[in-house]
Amino acid sequence: MSDDRPAGSGRTTKTATTGPDTGTGRPETGEAKTRGQEPGRQGTGGPGTGLRRPGRRSAAARGAAAAGALVVAAALPFYLDHFWLHLGLLVAASVVGALGLDLLVGHTGQISLAHPFFIAIGGYGYTALASDGTGELAGAGWPTGLAALGAIVLAGVAGGCYAPISARVRGIYLAVASLGLVVLGQHLLLNLTDLTGGYDGRDAPPLNLFGLAFDDGGGDLLGVPFGRVERLWYVALAAAVAAYALYASLRNTRPGRALAAIRGGETAAAAMGVHVPRYKAAAFAIAAAYAGAAGVLLALTLQRLVPGSYEVELAFSYMAMIVIGGLGSPLGAVLGAAFVTSLPILLRHYSDQLPLLAAEGSGGLSAGVAAQILYGAAVVAVLLFARGGLAGACRAAVRPRRRPTATKEGIR
Repeated sequence: MSDDRPAGSGRTTKTATTGPDTGTGRPETGEAKTRGQEPGRQGTGGPGTGLRRPGRRSAAARGAAAAGALVVAAALPFYLDHFWLHLGLLVAASVVGALGLDLLVGHTGQISLAHPFFIAIGGYGYTALASDGTGELAGAGWPTGLAALGAIVLAGVAGGCYAPISARVRGIYLAVASLGLVVLGQHLLLNLTDLTGGYDGRDAPPLNLFGLAFDDGGGDLLGVPFGRVERLWYVALAAAVAAYALYASLRNTRPGRALAAIRGGETAAAAMGVHVPRYKAAAFAIAAAYAGAAGVLLALTLQRLVPGSYEVELAFSYMAMIVIGGLGSPLGAVLGAAFVTSLPILLRHYSDQLPLLAAEGSGGLSAGVAAQILYGAAVVAVLLFARGGLAGACRAAVRPRRRPTATKEGIR
């Protein structure tokens, strides 16, 4: 030990030593605690260490993976046939709608089954605004790009008009009240024949952006036929990426934190200064706008709208998407939408090659019934064994296990 005080003072000052640990469990000195932050020493990413923080490395890895996935997705129309591209368009539309529903249910805690109503507003709104109105059905004759935006805004406004109800009820009562919108929507679609075409429906006009027509006509690109489905692929991809980016960025903003506080408890959120009715109304309007965008994509993909496509079954399908994928996770909404949308289509496509599946209408186990059984079983499995859904399972699979480290207190 060394003493810097004058002799005879009767007091000593301890300095840091580099000798072996005695195992007495005494606290380290200030010098030893900050040893990892000194210049030239190897620490955990402090100043002067020259090492990146683990969070920065993981963010860079996620960014590189997302960029690679986008490049691969952009190249798929040059390699996939019509069936797989059409399936991808349906999945992209479901992804957009599922992201909006997950924002409302998983992030805000408002249980809603009204998604088919807002999807119908988006699809029929685009069709009515973009049609020229020269036939028996009404039409505004807007440019198709402007009609698509108008349909999304129209769906968002409809969601905002539902705000007084969503602000007054919650939980299962909100779910039942929102289900009434689906019943009301079916009544309107079947009776407003001049606008919707009634039971037979109406055709959706093809998209035309900046002189580029998204119809069945068209030439080749790099030796590959590039028709309506190939061109729509990039529109659907851009819409899905924009919807995902908006959801992911909203979660880290002040409104996003306010919505999360409402999910935790409306009384506690109000005590923290959150205007609960206003934020609940905004969440419903945003989710409805997402559903309207999904409706536009479905109209462009299917080319014909019929009221039977927007029944109660669609509401439960979207609820299954976000539950299977993982509530409150944008990645979960994407995975759940891909699973629930593609499963019945793939089963029907390969029904002649799969055992135990019978043709539709034959009385046996059809592909549609098998798909309902499978994703019903998936919902039960998620609730019992994987509360984080498919997104949680993926994160657990790719997250490296932390090796135990020895400390004075023990192994952690």
